Amino acid sequence: MPIAWDEYLAHVQERGQYPTAREAARSTRAVLATLGGHLADRERKELAAQLPAPCSPPLLEAVPATAPLAPPEFAGAVALLIEGATPDTAHWDSGAVLSTVADVVDADVLRRALAQLPPGYALLFGRADPV
Repeated sequence: MPIAWDEYLAHVQERGQYPTAREAARSTRAVLATLGGHLADRERKELAAQLPAPCSPPLLEAVPATAPLAPPEFAGAVALLIEGATPDTAHWDSGAVLSTVADVVDADVLRRALAQLPPGYALLFGRADPV
């Protein structure tokens, strides 16, 4: 059973040091919408099934990316979805959201998702970057 939305947001809020759960939710939607465009259908569906229901639409309805983005470009893409964000703040947002995702989803799903992304993403998920 997936983690409850309120509990998920509390983790993101704490990690991102957001003053409100609303800001944590905004970052979650932006980061997951960007991530969803970079994952194959199977991994998007499996991640969505293991996360709270409000995480599903951004993941599943994401526009497929035309090319893989390195982590700095990923942060830039996230920044475009958050009013007033910069690539630096979006990098912070990405780490808060993705490290929470990594803590609540199955390790195999996480491993397969990371295998689809360019090098450097493991750190955003709070994991050691494999050599």
